[in-house]
Amino acid sequence: MPALRMDAHRFRVEDVGEHFTASLTTTALADGVHLIHLHLLSNSQTANYLPQVKLRWELPIHDIYTHWHPASDRNKTLLPDWIRGYKAKVTSQMPVSSLLNAQNENRLTFAFSDALETVEVRVGVNEETGMLHCALHLFQESSPFLASYEATLRFDTRAIPYYEALADVQHWWATQPDYTPQPVPEQARLPMYSTWYSIHQALTPENVEEQCRISKTLGCESVIVDDGWQTTDNARGYAYCGDWQVALEKIPDMRAHVDRVHKLGMKYILWYSVPFIGMYSQAWERFKDRLLYTMPGLMSTGVVDPRYPEVREYLIQLYEQAVREWDLDGFKLDFVDSFRPSNNEPASLQPGQDELSVNKAVDRLLTDIMTRLHVLKPDILIEFRQSYVGPLMRKYGNMFRASDCPYEFVTNRVRTLDIRLLCGSTAAHSDMLMWHKDEIPEVVALQFINILFSVPQISILLDQLPESHRNIVRFWLSFWREHRDVLLDGRLMPLNPESSYPVVLASTPTKQVIAAYLDTVLKPIGEVPTHLLIVNGTLEQRLILELSTDTGERAVKTFDCQGHLVRSETLHLTAGIHRLAIPPAGVMSLQRTWRESPSH
Repeated sequence: MPALRMDAHRFRVEDVGEHFTASLTTTALADGVHLIHLHLLSNSQTANYLPQVKLRWELPIHDIYTHWHPASDRNKTLLPDWIRGYKAKVTSQMPVSSLLNAQNENRLTFAFSDALETVEVRVGVNEETGMLHCALHLFQESSPFLASYEATLRFDTRAIPYYEALADVQHWWATQPDYTPQPVPEQARLPMYSTWYSIHQALTPENVEEQCRISKTLGCESVIVDDGWQTTDNARGYAYCGDWQVALEKIPDMRAHVDRVHKLGMKYILWYSVPFIGMYSQAWERFKDRLLYTMPGLMSTGVVDPRYPEVREYLIQLYEQAVREWDLDGFKLDFVDSFRPSNNEPASLQPGQDELSVNKAVDRLLTDIMTRLHVLKPDILIEFRQSYVGPLMRKYGNMFRASDCPYEFVTNRVRTLDIRLLCGSTAAHSDMLMWHKDEIPEVVALQFINILFSVPQISILLDQLPESHRNIVRFWLSFWREHRDVLLDGRLMPLNPESSYPVVLASTPTKQVIAAYLDTVLKPIGEVPTHLLIVNGTLEQRLILELSTDTGERAVKTFDCQGHLVRSETLHLTAGIHRLAIPPAGVMSLQRTWRESPSH
C-alpha cells in the first residue's frame, strides 16, 4: 500500500489491484500549500479495466466547524464517515472541499486536478477516533483502460479565509492545460429575462415580445426563451425532443420573431436539451442504436452516446444552423449531466465509435460546439445550469446559473454564492426570480437582495405586476447595475456558509457593500472605503453596525424597498456600535464628505 507522510498528514493509496503499481510524490508550492502527485502504472499485458483506486488521509477534528463543497447546497454540516460522499465529473460538480472554523478560516481546502473523469469525494467523521476520514475514490464510472495515469491533489492548510483558499483553487484549475476558461462577453454580465417560470411551454411570439418590451425598460438586456418553442406538447416531457425544429403552430416565423426582439434592443438565447432524443422525434430512428440509455421514468426519451462522431456532428450542426437561420445570440444548453456510461460498458470501441470514455467524448463535443459557434459569433452566449458549473465547464460556457429554486430566495442566495466562490470571471447568474403578484413589496425586494452578488434573471409576467412591484424591479436592477463594479468584480467575502451566508461583503478600494440577511452585528472588513453601502436583507426596521475606527463624517442616504428616498442626513461615525434605521429590504448609502480627508 503506497504511502506518503507530509507534515502531520499521511496519505495512502488503496485498492490498486494486482495489475497496477502506484506511487505518491509531493511538491511544496508555499508554506501550507502542497501538491500530492499520484502515479499509476500498469504492469500487465492482459489487464483491460481500471481498478477503483482510493486515495485516503485523515486529520483530527480540531477547530473545524463546517464542510463546504459544491454539492452541499444548504447542508454544510460534517457527516459521519459511513455516509457516501458526492461524485464529480466533467459535467457535474467538481472535486474540491473546504473545511473551515467558526471564524471563516480555512483549516483544509483540497482539490483534485482531474475534473474530467468521475471521482467520489468523501469527508466524514469517524465516531471511534474523532478523526475526519477523507478520500478520493477514482474511476467511479466505467472508464476505459489506461496503461498509466497521473493526477494531483492540491492540499492547502493555510490559516486564511476559506473563500481565498477556494479562489486559489479556481485559479489553479484555470491555469491547467486544456482547462482555459472562455472569455465572457459583456452581455453575459447584464440582467436577463427568462420565459420558463412566467410562460413555461405556452409560448407565442406575442407574449415573449411583450415581456421583452417591458423588461428592457426595467433593465434587462437579453431574453432566454426556454422549453416549448420546439413542440406543441405542453406536458413538460421530452418525448418530442431531438429534431429541434420550431413548432410552427406556436412561432410561425422564428427569424422574424428574433428580429423583432433584436429591434427592442435585446439579445436572444434559446433553450436546447442537449442529450435527449425522444421516441416521437424523427431523429429517433437514426439514433435509437446510438444511445447510452433510456431515461428511468421517461422510457420514451433516450440519451445519445457522444462517443459516436455522427452524434456529435448532428448536435453541433443543429446549433450552427440555428445561429445562421435565426440569428440567435446564444444557447441555454441543458441536461448535459445526463451523459454517463451505461451499467454494462464494453471494454473496447464499438463499431462507429472514436472514443472509449464518455466523459472525454463529452469534452470533445462541448469543446467543438464552442469552437465552431465562435466562428459564427465570437461573442456567443452559453448558459449552463448548476450542477454543471465545474472547471471544465468554464471551457464551454460563459454563464453559470443557480439550479431551479422558484421563489425560494434563501436557496437562491446559497446557490449563487456557491457558484461565485469557484467560477472566477465566468458570469454567475441567479435562478429566475418569481413571486406571487399579491406578495408584499418588502418580500418581493428580498428576491433581488438575496441574489445581489450574481447576475439577476427574472421570470414573471411583468404586465400583470402592481406598480409597487414594478418599482422594485426597476430600482433593484438599477442599483445592481450602478454597483456592479463591486457586486460582481469586487473581492467577495461570504461569511458563515453553514448558516446560509447570513452576511456577505464585497469590496473594492473605494467601495464596500455589506448585505445582512439576519439580524446580526455587521462589521466592515478592512479599512472602511470612501463609499459604504449597507443592504437590509431582513424585515427588521434597523441594522447594527460595529466600527473599529472613527470613519469620519458621512453623507447618508436611506432608501426603502421600492427605491424611495426616505432620509438624507450627515452622520459622524465614530468607533463603536451604531444603530442604523434602514427600512425592511432597504439600503443605506454612506459616502465620505468632500471636506473629510481621504486619509482619515
